[in-house]
Amino acid sequence: MGIVRTTLALAGYGSLAAAGSFIALTRKCRLQDVPPSDHIFNTTLFARYNPNNAPVTQDVCLRRVPLASIRPELLEAEKKGEGKLVEAFCQGVWGGIGFAYQRRYLEKKYRGPETATQVWDTAALRTSSYPVGTQITDHFEVMSKNSNSIIVRCGDSPRNKDVRASDGLFEMLAEIKEETGEVEFGLKSVFYSGTSVPDAYSKEPMSPTIKWLHQQYDKVLMESAVRNCTK
Repeated sequence: MGIVRTTLALAGYGSLAAAGSFIALTRKCRLQDVPPSDHIFNTTLFARYNPNNAPVTQDVCLRRVPLASIRPELLEAEKKGEGKLVEAFCQGVWGGIGFAYQRRYLEKKYRGPETATQVWDTAALRTSSYPVGTQITDHFEVMSKNSNSIIVRCGDSPRNKDVRASDGLFEMLAEIKEETGEVEFGLKSVFYSGTSVPDAYSKEPMSPTIKWLHQQYDKVLMESAVRNCTK
């Protein structure tokens, strides 16, 4: 998982260090495994890009926020089924402080004429509606979008359309829980090596250390994204 490992180790840890006291807020996040029955494992995206069903490193970071704390205009749009809540959450992931270090790292390495049509600038990341096909900082591409979910492909450049050695799906979720008066936000990650042919000795693509670092980075992205959805 070359690019994943590099960006998590350099960008993710850098974001953690830069965020300082902001990290304390991540105590409200909870991490859990993605169950085998989850829809993401049954998508055509997962089947297409992990054709040999190689082992995955997976988790989901969840955070609940009271409805009273959510921006009113997002809740009004949600009543109309416009999907503005998940869009605002997505804007907060890519345009917020959590992704800032990684954005700069990727910009220095990959921004140029051949990636000019991609979304790079913070202002654009904060305002994009992230339709299917949007390419983000030469490392992410929106593959699926509905009223409460946006799935991006990650792990390599979106210019590489083939099955990849380093690959993954990253889903952003926002769902109103009327029974508890909350919104549940989620960041779901599934990483794999699409070119691997698994055997009895196959392991997850991430080591325990890199997986832990990824989870801490997810918490920072979560808090950054939630800030964009609250009053």
